[in-house]
Amino acid sequence: MTAAASSATPAALAGLKVVELGQLIAGPFAAKTLADFGAEVIKIEPPGGGDPLRKWRLLLDGTSVWWQVQSRNKRSLALDLRTPQGQDVVRRLAAEADVLIENFRPGAMEGWGLGPDELLAANPRLIMLRVSGYGQTGPYRDRPGFAAVAEAMAGLRHLTAEPGRVPVRTGVSIGDTIAALHGVIGVLLALQHRHATGQGQVVDVALYEAVFNCMESLLPEYSAFGVVREPAGSAMPGIAPSNAYRCADGGYALVAGNGDSIFRRLMVVIGRDDLGQDPTLADNAGRVARVTEIDAAIGAWTAQRPVDEALAALAGADVPAGRIYTVADIAADPHYRARGMVQQVQLPGLPDGRALDVPGICPKLSATPGGHRRNAPALGQDSDAVLAELGLTGEQIAQLRERGIVR
Repeated sequence: MTAAASSATPAALAGLKVVELGQLIAGPFAAKTLADFGAEVIKIEPPGGGDPLRKWRLLLDGTSVWWQVQSRNKRSLALDLRTPQGQDVVRRLAAEADVLIENFRPGAMEGWGLGPDELLAANPRLIMLRVSGYGQTGPYRDRPGFAAVAEAMAGLRHLTAEPGRVPVRTGVSIGDTIAALHGVIGVLLALQHRHATGQGQVVDVALYEAVFNCMESLLPEYSAFGVVREPAGSAMPGIAPSNAYRCADGGYALVAGNGDSIFRRLMVVIGRDDLGQDPTLADNAGRVARVTEIDAAIGAWTAQRPVDEALAALAGADVPAGRIYTVADIAADPHYRARGMVQQVQLPGLPDGRALDVPGICPKLSATPGGHRRNAPALGQDSDAVLAELGLTGEQIAQLRERGIVR
């Protein structure tokens, strides 16, 4: 599926005006999500080099291919926020906007005269999403906040390890993304409130709180029983059987046989119906008590078969199971393509005129689906147009450019 295929469909957030002041991941991911569903997003970047994400990881013609995911559907205004003239442009944009997103350290916006007291006084309908490491209040508010630290503070990093091994990160900036999605939820809730009352508000998202919100039973288990959940590797602690099992070809089969009837079918497949019919293993509590024995039985079976053969047998018995995908597996998977989760954009610089594969739109809406309307912008690509829409003349724009305030 090509990105252009969905560009003409109606959009759920058409007409919503968003000003994005953030950089790197959390704030821009929130704005990207709104843009995917039709919001007009004006991304403000420093004139010198723009958002640092433009240079992160692998570059194509000097620009990160990640940029094509994080900034699709946005317009770029290259503007120096440290200058009074740049701050005045932001005020004018905010006065006409529905949403303003920022992820600077708390106090930075106030220092520029762009805090919520100023912006909401000028535009009471404005919704201001503020994403930071520790939130806008509390004793840690002024600490520099990065997702890796937030994930650790929220308890996630402690669990992402094999027992007895050093905790590891998840491999992507999951804390930033979780915080961004909480920010989007907050914006949509605030829009509903504004629809009823006409009033905007501030949405305060802390990275550590967003991750902590996803930590399931971690805190109540400690509160009720004094239990500190420990790393369990690929297993699901307290849920059995659910693990990754090594196969004959060196790969792994992920098997989730923790439903009562599923467990019985799984035991038939692996030739251990004695365990499947054991009354002490009829429910999860009994299986957890003997999880080592159960895992050994499943592992002995998978060790005799390559991944494909093991998964085919499990699928035949309707047992949830799957392989551990690499990105090469994702790119080749027909289900990803059929669901539009691998889309293609045309981008100069790729060999042989190939298109660039990018992630598709999530979630799927039946009446107002999201879509890819335009590629990520070059730095300052839309500066003249955005400023002209604010009423600045060509001469005024030229003066700002000469002084390095605009690019």
